[in-house]
Amino acid sequence: MNVIQQGKQEDSEFIRKSLIAYNMQQVPDHIKTPNEDINFVLKNNNGEIVGGITGNMYWHHLKVNFLWVDEKVRKEGYGSKLLKKMEEFAIHNGCRLIWLDTFSFQAPEFYKKNGYEVFGMLENHPEGFSQYFLQKRFE
Repeated sequence: MNVIQQGKQEDSEFIRKSLIAYNMQQVPDHIKTPNEDINFVLKNNNGEIVGGITGNMYWHHLKVNFLWVDEKVRKEGYGSKLLKKMEEFAIHNGCRLIWLDTFSFQAPEFYKKNGYEVFGMLENHPEGFSQYFLQKRFE
């Protein structure tokens, strides 16, 4: 056998799906839920995307992967609207919590203002900054 470095997306997807299949065998049926990718986009009047949020839902929780709002429309409440939309989706689909990570140069205070609590932090990652892990529970 050989360990080979590869940059093929289909190999990464195979590994991800294989681990998900293994994980599903380990948990009781009442925990199992479909693994679903979710996104909401914010479009301007010209149909251009100026913001969006992506996430992944499974096992009664939702992880926010990315939340982005174009600098031209920041500070107008769109980030909170996108986050709220994702939270509503999570609650509607029976999620117990939503979680995410952000860096100190991004938006930890924004998430705290939206009701998220820090449950972990990596200091000096990347160097000179910190990475925060935040959650919001619905139960």
